[in-house]
Amino acid sequence: MASTYISRTLASNGQKKGTISVWFKVAGLGTERAIVTSYYDATYHASILLSSNDQIDVFDYRSGYVSRLLTNRLFKDVGAWYHLVYEFDSTNGTADDRNKLWINGVQETSFSSRTNYGSSASTSWDTDYSFRIGARNSDQYWNGEMSHFYFIQGYNYAASTFGETDSTSGIWKIKTSASVDYDGTGGNSCFLKMEDRTNLDLDSGDNSLTMTTTGDLTATYDNPSNNFAVLNSLINTNNTFSNGNVSLTATDSSWNSGCSTLCAGTGKWYAEMKWVATGGTNFGIADARDIHLFGYGEMGYQPTGALGDSVGWYGAASDVKKNGSAYYSANTYSAGDIISVALDCDNGAVYFRKNGGSWENSGDPTSGASRTGAVEITAGETYFFGATTWTSGCNVDVNFGNGYFGTSVVSSAVADGNGKGAFEYAPPTNYLALCTANLGSDS
Repeated sequence: MASTYISRTLASNGQKKGTISVWFKVAGLGTERAIVTSYYDATYHASILLSSNDQIDVFDYRSGYVSRLLTNRLFKDVGAWYHLVYEFDSTNGTADDRNKLWINGVQETSFSSRTNYGSSASTSWDTDYSFRIGARNSDQYWNGEMSHFYFIQGYNYAASTFGETDSTSGIWKIKTSASVDYDGTGGNSCFLKMEDRTNLDLDSGDNSLTMTTTGDLTATYDNPSNNFAVLNSLINTNNTFSNGNVSLTATDSSWNSGCSTLCAGTGKWYAEMKWVATGGTNFGIADARDIHLFGYGEMGYQPTGALGDSVGWYGAASDVKKNGSAYYSANTYSAGDIISVALDCDNGAVYFRKNGGSWENSGDPTSGASRTGAVEITAGETYFFGATTWTSGCNVDVNFGNGYFGTSVVSSAVADGNGKGAFEYAPPTNYLALCTANLGSDS
């Protein structure tokens, strides 16, 4: 989260080699965001970060770059977990083997800028600098998510130590307990799982190092083994996305929508959305057949003649709208209210409620084919959850089961029927959180 990081001071040592492994999910596109830094001052520090151009930049700067790997390709998929492994060894006799980068199990070889360590050069990773996870100094804060962070001094490990290819799906997946040595000189090696929700800076490595957290860490249910939906910041650049892309703030006074990174065409799904402050909001679903319209449009609105069944509840107008027309009258909602959206893809129905009360229009999400009180949509089509803002500064938070509204943990923490996620209010029977474990995938 903003202004938040984990830190400790490294013990100086002469290892000159090591491995960093981390799983991460990006957010805050177009800004510099540090995953980890070993920092003395602006002239002497090493860092792994996402650049303002969304490249991965791994460097050691000591009055100039003594090592650097700046990728050509960009990392802008806000809906995916990436796995990064960086190996450095200035004692290696082959220059290009003195720093190596792996993404999702594949070695990165295409760089817009490359500088190799000199033979047996000292590194900022092995000096008594401030070691910070999630920031550079007091800037370049990480705005996404992070899991299973390893910092290992004195040993090089391939990406296959920390991940593997799933034999069925072919997807690169996490090894939750890698076999590594923590006994490098200086005792700096550590492993932060970031899975203990009450102690996110716990070092689970053999050294059991004491880490310090500055700010407030968010213990989301989103993780490399079960990827939850967030808002897709690539659809609309007139909104600012934050808190790992579960918060949306409008930057102009017009309808601007943000849709979920995951979608579904079968099954029953549940989400919660909260109007935080300022302006009007509209919560609902977007039909994938018209998803291209939702960067700059109102949820539930479609131009005349357009395909699709997109639905939105506009609280200020007291109506639920489908394809630009009011479908039924509804209650109003205002800042602080939590709106539940239940999507039944199998029967073609959408239901709404406010603050865990009765479903609007006397709806019954468990009514199946009768679709009691529902907005009727086309069954079997593909739909996204979505939120719309109106008025510059309008702010909304979504909870697709991640367990937070912005930076505030849900008070009830009710899981779905599969035991996944955490919601403020109980999902209807057989309605699930939109995450890959529920969709039948593991990443």
